[in-house]
Amino acid sequence: MLKDTPLISIIALNWNTTAVTCDFLHSIRDQNTYSNIEVIVVDNASKEDPTAAFLEAYPKARIVRNSANLGFSAGNNAGIRIAKGEYLFIVNNDTEFTPGLLEGLLQIFEAYPDAGMASPKFHYFFAKGTIEYAGYQAVNPFTGRNAMVGCKEPDNGQYNEIVQTNYVHGGGMMIPRKVVDEVGVMPEEFFLYYEEFDWSEQVKRKGYKIYYQPKSLIYHKESMTTGKSSPLKTFYLTRNRILFMRRNMPLPVKMVFALYFTFMTIPKNTLQYLLKGQKEHLKSFWKGILWQFNRRITFN
Repeated sequence: MLKDTPLISIIALNWNTTAVTCDFLHSIRDQNTYSNIEVIVVDNASKEDPTAAFLEAYPKARIVRNSANLGFSAGNNAGIRIAKGEYLFIVNNDTEFTPGLLEGLLQIFEAYPDAGMASPKFHYFFAKGTIEYAGYQAVNPFTGRNAMVGCKEPDNGQYNEIVQTNYVHGGGMMIPRKVVDEVGVMPEEFFLYYEEFDWSEQVKRKGYKIYYQPKSLIYHKESMTTGKSSPLKTFYLTRNRILFMRRNMPLPVKMVFALYFTFMTIPKNTLQYLLKGQKEHLKSFWKGILWQFNRRITFN
């Protein structure tokens, strides 16, 4: 049982996915069991104004419309800056709530004074009962990649213990306002992908820990905005994979990563895209690399 019921600000980002966001809002209305909440939807300059649809789906929602597509970090930061909650739950609009989701996450912060961030267990929405996330492994110093614990495994209760983990899941992460005030908002340099890893590292550097809460469950539709495989995704994953390593790893690790990326990743990915005839992906991959030397390079 919770000792008290602090205000939680639920912050979600929308970009040209009005119907998906309405489903998300319906799930809060129908499945959320925690009453002391405010819901903030930040629209990243969608082609059509979704305000009326969102208010119909959830009349008490606060709608913020950005004048341009600011990306994941800056878009969510617009919501963070106006949020009134003692706790912030930053969550993807392509998720759906289950009962007890918020209560379980709050219990982490009551039980563990060193908790700086927490994420729930993720199941795939279209394959309920199959785990997407039960924590994160550490980023590999050679590849700059990592993996989700339990990903694509049937959920047989094998990850039903609260554990410390390396990173929150960007699709659903709770953080106390006091930690945001100490660490700062999400790093906006990333725009899309790897920002939650960088933010987690910043939180850990302040002495806090990251927790996975299996008692809380959320369903994730996965990549509804960017697509499961797209040149846009290739550009930002490449760009930010290198950026993350540059910002967060000690010099020896950076050197190992640079050697591996230069002599393994670049030849392998270039050949792979050529053989598959994926010219746009190849162009995006190289743009992501060259961005490190020229910040004026963009996806378009």
